[in-house]
Amino acid sequence: MKIINLDHISSKPLLSEAKKAMIAAIEKDYHNPSSQHKSGEEAAEVLDNARESVAQLINCATPKEIVFTSGGTESVNHAIKGVAMANAEKGKHIVTSNIEHNAVIRSLRRLKTAGFKVTSLSVDAGGRVNPQEVADAITDETVLVSIMHSNNETGTIQPIEDIAKIAREKKVIFHTDAVDSVGVVPIDVQALGVDLLSFASNTFYGPTGVGGLYIRRGTRVFPLLDGGIQENNKRAGTENLIGIIGMGKAAELAERDLKPRLNHLKNLKSKLLAELPNYIDEYILNTHPEFSLPNLVSLSIKYIEGESVMLMLDDDDIAVSTRSACATGSLRASHVLLSLGLSHADAQGTLVISFGIDTTEEDILAFLSSLKSVVTTLRDISPLYSKARLT
Repeated sequence: MKIINLDHISSKPLLSEAKKAMIAAIEKDYHNPSSQHKSGEEAAEVLDNARESVAQLINCATPKEIVFTSGGTESVNHAIKGVAMANAEKGKHIVTSNIEHNAVIRSLRRLKTAGFKVTSLSVDAGGRVNPQEVADAITDETVLVSIMHSNNETGTIQPIEDIAKIAREKKVIFHTDAVDSVGVVPIDVQALGVDLLSFASNTFYGPTGVGGLYIRRGTRVFPLLDGGIQENNKRAGTENLIGIIGMGKAAELAERDLKPRLNHLKNLKSKLLAELPNYIDEYILNTHPEFSLPNLVSLSIKYIEGESVMLMLDDDDIAVSTRSACATGSLRASHVLLSLGLSHADAQGTLVISFGIDTTEEDILAFLSSLKSVVTTLRDISPLYSKARLT
């Protein structure tokens, strides 16, 4: 039986074109791109071609602004820790938000042990940061503002251009975690005005375990890894050439097909939101109605636990998630949903439905049909639901 994958936010399937490019590279058996002989120069040329494709996807001024990494987590760590350490003589204050990914949260937690202070801003009921609050939080000691482009649990997109303008006026470096945005929605680093932007290959159907960090020319950032001179002295270690080749091909296709992909995802999201009330009631939409990713819907279903719904849907061969894959296993309610003002009970009843270019309307309708049955079953045995019916 076909498995309906509605958990694309955790990882998207590898494009066949990217897989073929990687297999061809394995068979070619490229040399080390840092080697100075002809075989090394051939590998370096392939590396540069992939860097060019990735740079075009986000409209870099030059491909040299791209640093290849092992994925989104490393890119975020590099940006935050690298900026903090490189600019510590100016001050030790960083501004962020309450809804960031754990890669940001834990990087900042580590910096606190080195004497850095962090101001974490609240979001409104729609999950968005107020740019004026960012401006008010910046002090003479502030060296970095880090606000994510889109949230991986709710899909809400932040006013990045407005925040970047404020940071630029106040001469503060600005980083955005765009791991869930690049290749899904148009991302133009020139128009956004950001100094650093983190991304991951698997978001746009490339291989896992490879990603990148955009660093605007002139931005002071210390390397996260020390060693060789790879990546223009910004990231030591021999590059994952096979993975980068796959990412380059995926980036090339993402740029070419972005508009039809976007239209497809928007249609699926509209279908899901339009049909949802016909299948279940008493739920909360956590996704911003206007500023949000086209491929994600966050849904809190009252009186039942999201994990139970997820497991029962899995029995029906439908894959969804309840929160970020990086936070799976935590017994705590999502810090993102609590920041939106949800109660612990409602936060625990959340599903994250995310779809991709391979998802069909039939998949959406099959999910809704199964969801209706699962919710009915769970509410029949829910003490919270029984109590609510009596009041």
